[in-house]
Amino acid sequence: MRSCPALLVSAPASGQGKTSVTAALARWHLRQGRRVRVFKTGPDFLDPMVLERASGAAVQQLDLWMCGEADVRARLYAAADEADLILVEGVMGLFDGEPSSADLAIALGLPVLAVIDGSAMAQTFGALATGLARYRDGLKVHGVAANRIGSAHHARLLRESLPPDLAWLGALPRRAELALPERHLGLVAAGELDDLDARLDALADAWGEHAQTALPPPLAFPAAAPLAVPRRLDGWRIAVARDAGFCFLYPANLELLREAGAELRFFSPVAGDALPECDAAWLPGGYPELHLEALSNNTALHAALCAHRDAGKPLLAECGGLLFALETLTDRDGHGAAMAALLPGSAVMQRRFAALGMQEVSLPEGTLRGHSFHYARADIAAEPLATARNPNGGPTAEAVYRDRAMTASFVHLYFASNPEAATRLFRP
Repeated sequence: MRSCPALLVSAPASGQGKTSVTAALARWHLRQGRRVRVFKTGPDFLDPMVLERASGAAVQQLDLWMCGEADVRARLYAAADEADLILVEGVMGLFDGEPSSADLAIALGLPVLAVIDGSAMAQTFGALATGLARYRDGLKVHGVAANRIGSAHHARLLRESLPPDLAWLGALPRRAELALPERHLGLVAAGELDDLDARLDALADAWGEHAQTALPPPLAFPAAAPLAVPRRLDGWRIAVARDAGFCFLYPANLELLREAGAELRFFSPVAGDALPECDAAWLPGGYPELHLEALSNNTALHAALCAHRDAGKPLLAECGGLLFALETLTDRDGHGAAMAALLPGSAVMQRRFAALGMQEVSLPEGTLRGHSFHYARADIAAEPLATARNPNGGPTAEAVYRDRAMTASFVHLYFASNPEAATRLFRP
């Protein structure tokens, strides 16, 4: 058993300021000399990039379905050994989805910090907070924070509206310099924001103006062993695309490949890098549509990837990696470019998202879980090997394509959902 103060940061809905408050809390406590470990509920790549910069440590996923409860408990138990504070940013609204952030909080006993956008309310703030706290038995709402307050007087009105059993934990003002920039898939990737640290420091400074400085009570985390990872990849070299165009990489996935014995060789298709000497390759998701010219001009990489596939070497292409694997890709403004032509077909970026949802897919290697979220519509002239299913009955059911040892789809896989199957994708 280990103990550590912990909070799950949630809200009534998306767009209330969960990421801003989590980042402000993480950076503020970090500057007090505390070790902070942050997690993100559900599938997400962009929020964790910002939260990693805010906390100074990698941000892992926690999802009862995609990751599994055993994986979730093991990661929290490990974090409790090295942290003075654990923060878990929720997803969507507190009770939204199956499983929801509330489900995670109840299963793990995590106290909730409810973030509410107070910009257009006063005493109703307390009513909304009370509703969140009383809606479901077994849920512990520790306190409330306000986002986008207009003044110290406004903050006082919101604070005084709370019932005695809900603590006021802090507030963030409505200021342009505190906003985190967004684009079509969510926040702008952390590596693209030259002023991100200044924004994070400004968030921490603003949080300090209204914050309750005491840590939440310690929470006990029962002993939990990490999942067993087969040493299937001993001596195996895996080339991993990683740059502004291919940046959607779960830290847990990289960690699992290393634990399986792989040597990871990172390269940048956008910068014109060649394919490193490798036994397998991975083209993860990201924003290839923002780098059409650079990716189209890297014809040596196109040829090397095709030769890699033709030699029967394993290759995994996920979402943005799938788009790069097609013959052509067209951005939202109608500009098209030639891609690597590993699969026959083309894709066009849409103004609205084309697919969203958790995914489970049964492959010859085993069943893996993950998620899909993209704005591309693809026309692929190949028969799918398999079709994923959405566990919540949603409409998104992604096709998975196989050519020799190449596997390609829009699904972002979470490798720890089945370590044996994941490692077999890279070494059959």
